[in-house]
Amino acid sequence: MELNPYAKFLGDRDPIRVLTTTAETLRSLTTPLSGAQINRSPAPGKWSIREIAAHLADVEQVFSFRLRQTLAEEHHVVQPFDQDVWAERYAPYDLASALALFEAARNWNLRLLTTVTEADRHRPTTHPERGTMTLWTIVETMAGHDINHLQQLERLAATAP
Repeated sequence: MELNPYAKFLGDRDPIRVLTTTAETLRSLTTPLSGAQINRSPAPGKWSIREIAAHLADVEQVFSFRLRQTLAEEHHVVQPFDQDVWAERYAPYDLASALALFEAARNWNLRLLTTVTEADRHRPTTHPERGTMTLWTIVETMAGHDINHLQQLERLAATAP
């Protein structure tokens, strides 16, 4: 497994700029859509716009913990999770709540990132499935993950009836 499977989405973009603009982009993509459009699954086993937003809220909390543990512990080992198992419980989550949680957690993480020094960027952490990485790899993964899901949302919003 790749160290950062989302690097191809980030390319040479500044990860902090991506992280800073994602919440606003999410809102602008979803605001004009109806409830039916937000809840429509594009295909069996594929997430709806609402489910993607719930996933982004969940993952932001995961990244929150990973960032803080990497800064707090010597060579922290992150805990992987199965996103599809988590998604099985997305039925009660509405879009507004998912966006609110994502935005609050993201803002909290961005504030943390203002405290990161150059030495902090190189702090090691290990993902059991991906290998040893740095704190900055986590930041770049977050940004690439955002871009991946924003592209999905753009496609879904463009094809919404």
